[in-house]
Amino acid sequence: MANSLTKQEIVMFDQLVDGFDDFLVIAKGATTFPSPSPQDMSRALDQFWIPAPMIGQGYDGIDATGHFGDVTQLNVPVTVGNHKHASKAFSSYDLRNEYALGQWSRAAKQFLTSSVNLSLFNTVALSGGEFIKRTAAASGFDDLAEADAAFTEKGVPVGDRLAFIAPRSMNAMASNLASRAEATSRSQNAYEKALVSQDAAGFQLYKNDQSIPLAAASGGATTVNGANQKTLPAATTTDATFGVNNKDNRYTDLVVTAATYANIKPGDAFTIGSAATQVNSVHMITKADTGKAKTFRVVSKPAANTIRVYPAIIFGATDAEKEYQSVSQLPANGATINWLNTVTAPMSPFFRKEALLLIPGSFVVEQGSGVISISATTDLGIQIIYTRNTNINTLAQNARFDLRWGTALTNPEMAGCMMFSQT
Repeated sequence: MANSLTKQEIVMFDQLVDGFDDFLVIAKGATTFPSPSPQDMSRALDQFWIPAPMIGQGYDGIDATGHFGDVTQLNVPVTVGNHKHASKAFSSYDLRNEYALGQWSRAAKQFLTSSVNLSLFNTVALSGGEFIKRTAAASGFDDLAEADAAFTEKGVPVGDRLAFIAPRSMNAMASNLASRAEATSRSQNAYEKALVSQDAAGFQLYKNDQSIPLAAASGGATTVNGANQKTLPAATTTDATFGVNNKDNRYTDLVVTAATYANIKPGDAFTIGSAATQVNSVHMITKADTGKAKTFRVVSKPAANTIRVYPAIIFGATDAEKEYQSVSQLPANGATINWLNTVTAPMSPFFRKEALLLIPGSFVVEQGSGVISISATTDLGIQIIYTRNTNINTLAQNARFDLRWGTALTNPEMAGCMMFSQT
C-alpha cells in the first residue's frame, strides 16, 4: 500500500510506546488531570481553569449569628503549553538498517520522557513555596525530616509525599547510611546501589537523573516597599471591558526596593523580616502561628520593582482572608528580604501528589498529501504521534515523534525545594 507505514516503522513505533510511562518517574508521582475535549481546548487557546482545594472556617460556641459568609471557591489556570518532537531524516540507504531505526526510537523515547520529567521538575523546584535551606552537605534523615516538619506543621496531609533528590545529594545520603556498622538491607542497598530506601521521613524518595542547579540569589540588599501588601482571595474579578473573569490567587505582586533588581530571577527563595517584623507561616486549617519564617519563591517580575511571589500573602478580616490566611502578619514597609539560595547548587524538589498536575495535550495530524501518521495513548493519557513523509526527488524520508502536555502547581504550599551547602 502506497499510503501505509512499513512493518519496520510500526515495530519502531511500538517499541517507543512500550514502556514509555516507565521512564516518566516524576510524571507518575504527579496527578494526571484530563483536559477538556480537543475542540474545547482549541477554542480556549489550550487554557482552562480548575477548582483549587477549598479551606473552610470554623467558630466557637453554638451561636452562628453572622457566621454565614459567602463561599469563596478559588480556581487555578492550567495551560497545555509544552510540545516536543524528535525528528530525523533517513536516506533510502539508511532505511535498510532496522537496528538504526530501533536506536533512534530508543533515543527519541529518552529525549521525550526526559522533557516531560524536566518540565514537572521545574514546576515544583522553581515555584514550590516551601524552601528548605541546608547549610551542610546532604546527610540523610535529618534533611528529609526538616521537609517533613515544614509540611506537617502547616497542615499538609501526611501521605502521597514525594521527593526527588539530586544525584550527588542522594549519593551523600546513601554514604551516610552505607557507612553504618550494622548490617541491614537498607545499609547494603545504600552501599551497593547508592540509594536510600524508597521511604524516608514520610517521603517516597527517588534519585533524580538530572542535576539542575539554581544560581545564588544576587538581588543584593532588598526591602519591602509599602506596608500591608497582600492578595485578597476571590473567585472572580470584574472589569469594565471583559466583565467577570476567573482569578489566580496563588501569588502576590510584591513591590520592593532592591540594590540590583535586574538580577532577581525566578526560583529565588526568601523570607521577610526579622524579630518583630518576621512574617511566619501558619497552619492551613487552624491558622496557628508556627513560629517559623514563611518562605517565598520569585516566579516572575510583572512590573518595575515588583516581584510576583508564590505562595500568596493572605491576611485580613474578611471571611475569604480568614479562610485562606497564609501568614502570621503582613509585611511591614522596609522589612528585609532575606535571600535563602546563597550558593549555586542543585535543586531537590518535593511535593504532595495532589498539588502537581500533568495534563495530557492533543493535536491533529491530517492524513494525506504524502503525510502518514500513527498515534497511541499511554496509560498516563499522553498521546504520542509518529509522522512520516517521503521526498520523491531524493527518496529520503522525514520522520518525527511528537507529544504535547502541560503542568500546573495547584497549591504552592504543598510543594517545595531543598538545597544543600547554603551559607
